[in-house]
Amino acid sequence: MIPLLQRWFNRYFSDPQVIVLALLLVFGFTFVLLAGDVLAPLFAAIIIAYLLDGPCERLAGLPGMPRTLAVSIILLFFMTFVAILLGIFIPLVLQQAGEFLRELPAMMGKGQQALLQLPEQYPNLFSEQQVQELNTTIRAEVGRLGQRALSVSISSIVGLITIMVYLILVPLLVFFFLKDKQQILSWTQDFMPDDDSLVRQVWGEVNTKIGSYVRGKFMEIVIVWCVTYVTFALLGLNYAMLLSVLVGLSVIIPYVGAALATLPIAFVAYVQWGPETPFWYVMFAYGVIQFLDGNLLVPLLFSEVVKLHPVAIITAVLLFGGLWGVWGVFFAIPLATLFQAVLNAWPRNKRSKMNQNGAGESPPA
Repeated sequence: MIPLLQRWFNRYFSDPQVIVLALLLVFGFTFVLLAGDVLAPLFAAIIIAYLLDGPCERLAGLPGMPRTLAVSIILLFFMTFVAILLGIFIPLVLQQAGEFLRELPAMMGKGQQALLQLPEQYPNLFSEQQVQELNTTIRAEVGRLGQRALSVSISSIVGLITIMVYLILVPLLVFFFLKDKQQILSWTQDFMPDDDSLVRQVWGEVNTKIGSYVRGKFMEIVIVWCVTYVTFALLGLNYAMLLSVLVGLSVIIPYVGAALATLPIAFVAYVQWGPETPFWYVMFAYGVIQFLDGNLLVPLLFSEVVKLHPVAIITAVLLFGGLWGVWGVFFAIPLATLFQAVLNAWPRNKRSKMNQNGAGESPPA
């Protein structure tokens, strides 16, 4: 057993660059896992810096344009956009969320009435006992939801203070990340070994893909949000802004997010119209939006960013979401891309190379 492990270790870890890469990965994941909550403003600033790095590079590349001025202009435009977002749309979302919570008991009552009619309409599928048990479960969940809403309102002061700290720290961090990008990269390079070509290979691939992913995901959220809001508003659906924000944020979670967003949309539309024609119009329009997002917008924005199997994406969402919550869900695909880049760069034995080039064929020189 020991000779077998020794041969395996010599095969995959005989190169010092591989050991350096493995140590960096272990240190990085351990650091984020232990200090992720404390460094949340830092991670938020890194995301925004990735988002704004491309425009800053293009603006700073103009003749006679100092990088500090270019960074200041781009950051000012971004903060103006965020201010407009917070000043106009967020109050509307909060207003509709409050109205939704106030109307929720009446809406649940209508939903329970519809459930009570199921045994009469479909006696072969639903029994009165099943419907009563389902109603009991729904009432219990609504009660727990009210308790959670109360706890959130109690802790809102702490959340407000945290937001104020973020509004001060994050723009400062973003400014220095963009302004001193080369200095920061050079400083980190001083701690790397002289022969770090493997680390550079992995970092170059991941850095490009993460930047493109963050910018593409931001654009996808905004586009899906706006299109969904306009569609729901034209169809007359209640809480159009609130539901459209939910749909926009649902694209952060691949595959699963679209299914989760369907439930509140169908619930609100059914309570508002029942199984009438407007209900089916809303569901059809929502299906078209999801179809266009998955088959047109996502390939257009992410065609060269990630090429991962759906099983790998869902596994990454479950794993990193369980470890790091919202941040893990958002970075699930970039982190899966990191693993893909590491596996592509990792030394392999001759058997795997022969399998890649075809059975019975020798690897190219």
